[in-house]
Amino acid sequence: MARVMFQTGISWRVVEAKWPGTREAFYDFDPDRVARFTTKSIERLMGDTRVIRNRKKLEAIVSNARRMIELDAEYKGFKRYLDSLGDFESTKKEIHKQFAYMGDSGTRYFLWSVGRKVPEHDRI
Repeated sequence: MARVMFQTGISWRVVEAKWPGTREAFYDFDPDRVARFTTKSIERLMGDTRVIRNRKKLEAIVSNARRMIELDAEYKGFKRYLDSLGDFESTKKEIHKQFAYMGDSGTRYFLWSVGRKVPEHDRI
């Protein structure tokens, strides 16, 4: 999900070049670790040249990790949460509502990347 967020409005080449350092800075996007990031953690990342230093996106990654953990607990698994959402259109609307920086194409890519059935690209 974080990769999708970074790619919004930024060249995929920039995201690709910075991805290894970004993964390292975010502890491979372990939701439990990322959810514990503080304002001080964001400040540290704002000075870290390995990552794309967009404060709103950095804060959103932390917020999204927290929300993911809440949904995981509520549904006894994040996969179960996704299973509960129904068809693609319903799922897309729910993802938009629950998570920051998740537009239509980003949500489609995220769902595809986690093994969900998505419509063909020209049918969105």
